[in-house]
Amino acid sequence: AGAPNPKPPEPIRGLLGMGWGDLGVNGEPSRETPNLDRMAAEGMLFPNFYSANPLCSPSRAALLTGRLPIRNGFYTTNAHARNGYTPQEIVGGIPDSELLLPELLKEAGYVSKIVGKWHLGHRPQFHPLKHGFDEWFGSPNCHFGPYNNRARPNIPVYRDREMVGRFYEEFPINLKTGEANLTQIYLQEALDFIKTQQARGRPFFLYWAVDATHAPVYASKPFLGTSRRGRYGDAVREVDDSVGRILSLLGDLRIRESTFVFFTSDNGAALVSAPRQGGSNGPFLCGKQTTFEGGMREPAIAWWPGHVPAAQVSYQLGSVMDLFTTSLSLAGLKPPSDRAIDGLDLLPAMLQGRLTDRPIFYYRGNTLMAGRPPRAGSGVPRASLTFPPASLQGVDFCPGQNVSGVTTHTQEEHTELPLIFHLGRDPGERYPLRFDSTEYLDALGRISPVVRQHQAALVPGQPQLNVCDRAVMNWAPPGCEKLGKCLTPPESVPEKCSWPH
Repeated sequence: AGAPNPKPPEPIRGLLGMGWGDLGVNGEPSRETPNLDRMAAEGMLFPNFYSANPLCSPSRAALLTGRLPIRNGFYTTNAHARNGYTPQEIVGGIPDSELLLPELLKEAGYVSKIVGKWHLGHRPQFHPLKHGFDEWFGSPNCHFGPYNNRARPNIPVYRDREMVGRFYEEFPINLKTGEANLTQIYLQEALDFIKTQQARGRPFFLYWAVDATHAPVYASKPFLGTSRRGRYGDAVREVDDSVGRILSLLGDLRIRESTFVFFTSDNGAALVSAPRQGGSNGPFLCGKQTTFEGGMREPAIAWWPGHVPAAQVSYQLGSVMDLFTTSLSLAGLKPPSDRAIDGLDLLPAMLQGRLTDRPIFYYRGNTLMAGRPPRAGSGVPRASLTFPPASLQGVDFCPGQNVSGVTTHTQEEHTELPLIFHLGRDPGERYPLRFDSTEYLDALGRISPVVRQHQAALVPGQPQLNVCDRAVMNWAPPGCEKLGKCLTPPESVPEKCSWPH
């Protein structure tokens, strides 16, 4: 089944908006992630691991389809190179034509559950259970609010096909103190699912997509005020504790060696929320919203005792899209052959230490911003073709990190003569290579044909993030009748989404 175990393993994925530098194993000085650090000590660390987008919705779509957002439709054409996501007003979502990981895993008999934020569209045709998941507990959108339920409804929380309440109502979040019990609820959902499937002898796929580190940041009462990093650190500590409890359960159930676990993030930490609600991207430049390394490079740990060797570091260039292809390989399945798949099978890197050459492309909206040439290792140059602005509408995405000629506040075109950085010795992208240097010309000669080949073969999907309509917000989700929480939607007035990002 593509692994040394005769029975395909149960995959578990963790995904949340944490930064590369938030883990102790990646150098965070407070060392407040003992469980994730232990997971790395018992497994394999991937320091060169990337999101497919510096924003949550597109990167989650990429993870579950194995395809860049420009291919699966999670982008907008309303504004050049603008980030788009799935707020309540969005009309679009994950297209039926896309094949999601849980749909394909059904062929191998897997039961799949998503716990936490879905963020791939909230209208009925986009719900997780319409796209391969068997169970869902969580929300379709971010936990923004509270709203007055007249101009804008509070976000619903679902159990499977029906809502069981709303954020700030049945599921409170105290914005003043940061207290919320959601991570504990999500943890229990994960533990119960694992116990149930193990008792039934069913292979399972768990997608644990908690969002405590996304502003407004929250944590439960036992964790509030326990971190030296403020409320964000409290949330990280609770997530870390939850990961530890999940791994401990796998041990108690004696399924450690038949369960593959991967921990990563959907985008870099948001620096605009700092200091109390912002994370760390380590030595990398900027953060969420940008295609600098801080917005795209993610923490990543693979854990599979008895198979993935312990205490190892792989310098394989990796991507969240690789989890799609790797999971299929673990289940003895092949990826669809009727479409372009961007994900790479990481099993050779994890099980045999074999590195595979592959490029990494950095997209922002509908625009290719940068690329790393197809050569494994930590010293690979990065060519920036177009620079995203470091600020939009007065919001600075790179606070305190101004680099002359790099973190510009207008979009700069560099396609013909890209700025190139040697990430091995300059991970912070502060010193572009000199245009007349041999090193620059060599890097340009390697990246340019790869970019041209990629763009020539690219077939963009139909953009899903162009149209908004207040009438499609979460006014009357399925199940609202039982709870007496149905709201009357306004008249439908479709309009172009405005994307300030």
